[in-house]
Amino acid sequence: MSGHSHYATIKRAKEAKDSQRGKIFSKMAREIAIAVREGRGTDPNFNYKLRMILDKARSFNMPKSNIERAINSGTSGEALKEVIYEGFGPSGVAVMVVAATDNHNRTGQEIKNLFERAGGNLGGPGSVSFNFDNKGLILIQKAADSQKQMLQLIDLGVEDVEETEDAIEVYVAPDRLNEVRNKLEGANFNIISSELCLKPKNFVTISDPKDSEKILSFLDSLE
Repeated sequence: MSGHSHYATIKRAKEAKDSQRGKIFSKMAREIAIAVREGRGTDPNFNYKLRMILDKARSFNMPKSNIERAINSGTSGEALKEVIYEGFGPSGVAVMVVAATDNHNRTGQEIKNLFERAGGNLGGPGSVSFNFDNKGLILIQKAADSQKQMLQLIDLGVEDVEETEDAIEVYVAPDRLNEVRNKLEGANFNIISSELCLKPKNFVTISDPKDSEKILSFLDSLE
């Protein structure tokens, strides 16, 4: 077990707020379309990435009609592709940016400008990715006795468990995400969502509230 993941809590609060404004639906639609195209199929039973994104979209109550349109757009000729950028934000915080684009040069320049305006800099491939692990993340609803929950989760063979203010985060190997999710559902855990993620290996301590505001503002600009 490791310490509290404060940014993950902030991220979920932001996603919940965005979902009320409809912003998250547009983001989910792009992710669904890319998963269909790159996963070569519209059947979530055979397209692992699509299944994970659909679960997340439903957790935000994305309408079925929106999901169907996103899947259909993934089978069209639209040239959206996923691309990853690496760099350092304010206070030297390492950042991985996963973007959807139909023009790499234009998007790369936009991302570079956002880094530089925030006082950071865009790096090359491998400049910060060494500090992140590809993981499967399962979000569990906290019960009154969260410590008992965490011990049960460890007994079920998960890699890492983190208790946050609003939930319990369970980390597993990416290729075991669906397997472990099914196991946890069978053990009567209330699963909020599951997804693939990039988990930091090390953290930067930010003591000045103004610096924290700059970092969060920068991350909002990327979103």
